[in-house]
This record gives sequence, C-alpha cells and structure tokens, in this order.
Amino acid sequence: MAALGHEWFMRQALEEAEEALREGEIPIGAVVVHHGEVIARAHNRREQARDATAHAEVLAIRLAGERLGGWRLNGAVMYVTVEPCPMCAGALLQARVERVVYGAREPKTGAVISAVELLQDPRFNHRVEVVPGVLEVSCRELLQRFFAERR
Repeated sequence: MAALGHEWFMRQALEEAEEALREGEIPIGAVVVHHGEVIARAHNRREQARDATAHAEVLAIRLAGERLGGWRLNGAVMYVTVEPCPMCAGALLQARVERVVYGAREPKTGAVISAVELLQDPRFNHRVEVVPGVLEVSCRELLQRFFAERR
C-alpha cells in the first residue's frame, strides 16, 4: 500500500463515485485495500437497490468479506470519497477495519469527525485509524456537481 499511496487508492474510489454519478446516485465511492491490493470496490446504489443501506461503504465491506472469507477485515483500509455516516462508521467498527481514509467532510451527517466521532470512541471495543482530506477538493467538487444538477 505504501508504494502506491493514499492518493492512488482515493482515485480508485473516485472512479466508483463517478460511476454512481452516471447512474444517478449520490456520487460516493469506496474501495477496500488489504495488503496493498484492492479487494473490493463499490459505489452508492440506494436508488437502484431501493435499499437505504446500499451505501458505498457497506457494499464494499460486504464484498471484501466475501473475498476474504469472513466478516473480520483485520488489516484492511477503506478509502471513501466522503466522510462516512453513522451507519457506515458502525459497519467499519463492526468489520474491524484498521483505517479509513476519506476525501470530503460531511458536516451534517459525518460520523468520523464532523457531526460525531464514532471511530475513536473509547466505549467501543475497536478503534479505526482516520486519515481525512485525501483529494478533498476533487471529492467535494463531485458532490457539488451532483447537487447543482438537481437544483
């Protein structure tokens, strides 16, 4: 992972977010990296799936678990274009993801730093290391473009 770096993996997540945009979904993309390899990639599919839980992070966690053959994603890193919401932050904790790297902050519903800080809460039995702001401008602009087109 260190050889490629956070920006390279975030660009992979941005590709997923662009796919979501093309599909009319809120453009959020996620990839799960394990031992330097992308093992899962997903984007928001709530509208298509008619499923409130079909967030990019949850879908990527499910795929990564299938790939690794279990629900524990020890040593995995999640790259996601937008700060995870409470549901997704909870899924990251439950899956035992080691680190989350995200692009744009989500001031209203962000559960990593912005609205609440779930991933470092000492009341939980697991903590997730956080790296915020990777390719933040690109991630934020993609969201802004989506919402501008709907006004």
